Amino acid sequence: MRYIRPLSIEDAVGELAKAVGPAAILAGGSDLLVRMKGGFIEPELIVDIKRIGGLSDVTETADGFRIGAAVPCAVLGENKALRKAWPGVVEAANLIGSKQVQGRCTITGNLCNASPAADSVPALVAAGAKAVVAGPSGKRTIAVESVPTGPGRTSLAKGEIIEAILLDKRPEHAGDAYLRFIPRTEMDIAVVSAGVNLTLDEHGAIKTARVALGAAAPTVLLVEEAGQVLVGSKLDEATLERLAKICAGACRPIDDKRGTIEFRRKVAGVLARRVAAIAYKRAGGK
Repeated sequence: MRYIRPLSIEDAVGELAKAVGPAAILAGGSDLLVRMKGGFIEPELIVDIKRIGGLSDVTETADGFRIGAAVPCAVLGENKALRKAWPGVVEAANLIGSKQVQGRCTITGNLCNASPAADSVPALVAAGAKAVVAGPSGKRTIAVESVPTGPGRTSLAKGEIIEAILLDKRPEHAGDAYLRFIPRTEMDIAVVSAGVNLTLDEHGAIKTARVALGAAAPTVLLVEEAGQVLVGSKLDEATLERLAKICAGACRPIDDKRGTIEFRRKVAGVLARRVAAIAYKRAGGK
């Protein structure tokens, strides 16, 4: 096994591209090291990205926020500007693992691990977040929801690496939120989760909305119909009922020891209602 700590994204991409055997990227290592210890993977090359300039920084720009791929989730929670602009995203990121894990884990790693139950991903999808991907052919920016393609699988090609997550500048009268259902009070995997991001017009009616569900299908679901049903409303009971019904119907869950298909569909609707109400209130709705 080779372990390297490149100083540039170009060097990291080059090493990954020419790797003959299995290769892995080390940011926080909260997933990678556990999987290695359990014998699930045995990479021949580990590329530690923490020394690459900018990848451990949260940068606020005129366009929004740039979150480097190696930024620990605990740091997101300590960033007041980010927490104020995107509270739902930060809340979701701060639900991953324990306090100790929070000091290491990253939202980019959470995304690339490609678990259907990943906490930060539904919130990022609802937020319309983008991923900056660097590879042998250069850089490209893609929607976060296009990264996972199935449990443990991503759309990233050989040699490609996500170097940052981008969040747009928060417009006025906007809010986001994230909730999950777990059997315990903390340190558990979501049975179902939901993220909502919305903006209001000058009259308090919803102008735009995005709704995402986690642990409800092989990948996180962006439920476009659910977002559409919210537009034009002030979250009256009839709208919330339609939202819950649409989200329940959009689910493609599995039966397992943590929840049945019927249960997950029911909870998806309940969470969507609750999250929409929180996001609406944060946006200034009454």
